[in-house]
Amino acid sequence: MCIAMPAEVLEIKEGNIGVVDFGDLQQEVRLDLVDVSVGEFVLVHVGFAIQRLSREEGLETREVFRQVHAAMMEE
Repeated sequence: MCIAMPAEVLEIKEGNIGVVDFGDLQQEVRLDLVDVSVGEFVLVHVGFAIQRLSREEGLETREVFRQVHAAMMEE
């Protein structure tokens, strides 16, 4: 199974490189596959933004991942 993580676009650099925030980690990703602006959310898979999300979807998905991680750490 492949997982794409939601991230907020903080900056767009020359060459379709974006700096995104996963909530606790910032990383550069490729933006070749989506048309996106600073402040929008994207799904990131293997270093590529593959889909644009609404802010609500991005924050909601991030929270679900946080809850799953917390539940896994309790076991």
